[in-house]
Amino acid sequence: MRQLLLLRHAKSSWDDPSLADHARPLNARGRRAATEMAAAMRDLGLSPDVVLVSSARRTLQTLEAISPFADSPLIEPMDDLYLAPWQRLMDVLRQSPETARSVLLIGHNPGLHDLALALAGAAAMAGPAGVAARRLADGFPTCSLAEFTVNTPWRDLGEGGGRLVRFLVPADLQAVS
Repeated sequence: MRQLLLLRHAKSSWDDPSLADHARPLNARGRRAATEMAAAMRDLGLSPDVVLVSSARRTLQTLEAISPFADSPLIEPMDDLYLAPWQRLMDVLRQSPETARSVLLIGHNPGLHDLALALAGAAAMAGPAGVAARRLADGFPTCSLAEFTVNTPWRDLGEGGGRLVRFLVPADLQAVS
């Protein structure tokens, strides 16, 4: 069984309107949220083998804020992940090494949210187990984390191919701190 972690970048700054979108850094709130998410990930034992991260400044700073990991993952910054649609994100995930038991993808909305919904599939919304999926359907806020289990090889990953284990948003973490 494989694990897929989808993390949206933390809150970015709009203080400098002259900056290109790709160059926007995290703001103070985003840095705090990323630090809280890092603690939650450590508490849950979430430590990826591979990290795929958009080359945007805010995603790289999010990665920096949640590092280091218990193990030393392979980290791949990728221009192709910047504002990518969910189908492109899925294609990138399908190229993950088959030896990777856990992959973390740090990216952007709307692609990341659409990818999470596609992985979970419509059936995930039903019943008491669907609480996390219904929360996910409502939105994917900055610095939120969706954890999936995947029962297929990475190359076969497709729609409905993930089981949503949990969906954490920064407000959840602040409620327990």
